[in-house]
Amino acid sequence: MAPGMDSGASSARRSRSGSPDLIASNAGTALPYATRSALHLKGLVPSGVEDFSAQESRALEQLHAKSTNLEKYIFLSWLRTTNIHLFYRLVLHNLKEIAPVIYTPTVGQACQEYSHIYPFLAPPNAVDGLYIPLTEVDNIDEIIENYRESIAEGDEPEITVITDGSRILGLGDLGMNGMGIPVGKLQLYVAAAGLNPDRCLPIVLDFGTDNPKYLEDPLYLGIRQKRPTDEAFYAAANRVVAALHTAFPSMFIQFEDFSTDHAFGLLDHWRERALCFNDDIQGTGCVILGGFISAVEQAGIPPRDQRILFVGAGSAGVGVAKQLVDYFVIEHRIPEEQAKAMFWFVDSRGMITANRGDKLAQHKVYFARHDNGDTQCASIDEALEYVKPTALIGLSTIYKAFNERILTRMNELNTDARPIIFPLSNPMTKAECTFEEAMRCTNNRVLFASGTAFPEYTIPETGEERVPGQGNNMYVFPAIGLGAVLCKPRHITDTMVYAVSKALANSLAGDERARGELYPRIERIREVSAELAAAFVHQAVREGLAQDPKWVALATESSLPSGPGAAPDGCFAQSMRSEVRRFMWEPAETFEQLRTSLPHYHHHPVVHGSGRSSGRSSGHTSDHGDSTAKL
Repeated sequence: MAPGMDSGASSARRSRSGSPDLIASNAGTALPYATRSALHLKGLVPSGVEDFSAQESRALEQLHAKSTNLEKYIFLSWLRTTNIHLFYRLVLHNLKEIAPVIYTPTVGQACQEYSHIYPFLAPPNAVDGLYIPLTEVDNIDEIIENYRESIAEGDEPEITVITDGSRILGLGDLGMNGMGIPVGKLQLYVAAAGLNPDRCLPIVLDFGTDNPKYLEDPLYLGIRQKRPTDEAFYAAANRVVAALHTAFPSMFIQFEDFSTDHAFGLLDHWRERALCFNDDIQGTGCVILGGFISAVEQAGIPPRDQRILFVGAGSAGVGVAKQLVDYFVIEHRIPEEQAKAMFWFVDSRGMITANRGDKLAQHKVYFARHDNGDTQCASIDEALEYVKPTALIGLSTIYKAFNERILTRMNELNTDARPIIFPLSNPMTKAECTFEEAMRCTNNRVLFASGTAFPEYTIPETGEERVPGQGNNMYVFPAIGLGAVLCKPRHITDTMVYAVSKALANSLAGDERARGELYPRIERIREVSAELAAAFVHQAVREGLAQDPKWVALATESSLPSGPGAAPDGCFAQSMRSEVRRFMWEPAETFEQLRTSLPHYHHHPVVHGSGRSSGRSSGHTSDHGDSTAKL
């Protein structure tokens, strides 16, 4: 066991006691004497009894003792799989510090090393997701049944994040090692929006890898073969998704970090057949749109005068741009063709035009320029001079693509407006520029949002501290997932996602707006998630797609505009927000809350006769159904 843990091991793996230990494993050193006696633990654990805050202090002490972020990641992973309540208390009470460890940027390194660190992330035989090899796709029903047998009754998954590891962050093809992404994403679903951790299912499609580093690595744990052809990929992936949808028909499916063509192909095939979402295509666009709306409001020029240059034309870039087009069409009533003409793209071959001479990938065709005549721009610098953009958005995964020359020129081109610069690539080693560089090169005038976290910047001349905006998908995908799980829409529409972007822009507090910030402080993430989920639910009801009668009735009773003709304005009734908040899972803050909730975890083997409850487990909220321990 990792040092400093306050949790016990599962009784199925512990020779010293065959007694049920759900309470023991999650109370740890806070277990009262009377309960220790009832569980036959007297004399088997140290005599001290402490409260949960002391456990957090010890865990933080151990976390801070780790010398690298990867060591911290391993420590936190073990903690999550042995004491889930302590883990989420630690995360929620220290979100700004821990979020970058359990997800970006640290998760990138964890994925690269996943096969090497896997045995140290959880106790032996802990079930923490599905690994589905291409060679076993024909046995998918058996794999799903194996998973059912590993979870408690009533704990069928209500949300899954699924990847094939082919395009992890900006790191490329990591094969099976990409499992760190679904695991990390689902931790954020729980931390940010209160999804039930017992009902979260991470999945990796182990369909091989074209990365020779892993094919030649003797410790690589995935199948050792090249990736399949497109035809074979879609046949296998669709077989898996169909089986999952049949087994868990109301489960929310998030596709994550597939190669660009496959990301679009899977979403196009499934978006109206199942409750699904692609965070790279829809989520990135959603969160960037939320910040972009705030930036346009502060830029100092009319919205229709914006000229937006994208560097990078993968699935994320095109997805973002299409949602920005929707914003200009819906919010400012600019015709679609005119709105589309406000956007230019640069990829590895230069500015994307219809007459560039190469065959464009299908997803790039929509934004290909037809008005360039004979002009072709081979570089970002040339495109900058040709377009003269007011906004520069990077999703290129090219480190320092926005160099000092480009940043300075953006400032010179926008003397009458504040330049909008969004370097959105992850992780930090792929970011197009830093916040400090953007501030220095624009005389501190920049409206900035990044994909990775950057430190605050102090203006040398005034001592004023500026906070960088981070277009972190964590603001939106947890809320979309929560809203979908609650109201169960038949499918997710672009206008539902748009409503979440609007709600995000609307969620800025007065002091945040006064400081010119583009996103709410991350410490308010649960408050913001409740608002965004409420806006999502309300929009789903407006469109007649929500299927859960409770949420349909709640939205219908509000005084907000309803019906398919109502604009996706991101609004919601306060009664809706309050009810959403009531359904958000929270970790137990006291032993009594833990005792009355009697949680159970799908990553622990089922211990028959252990007194595990069925239905939704919760910490100190009781809305999912409580089961009181009789100890």
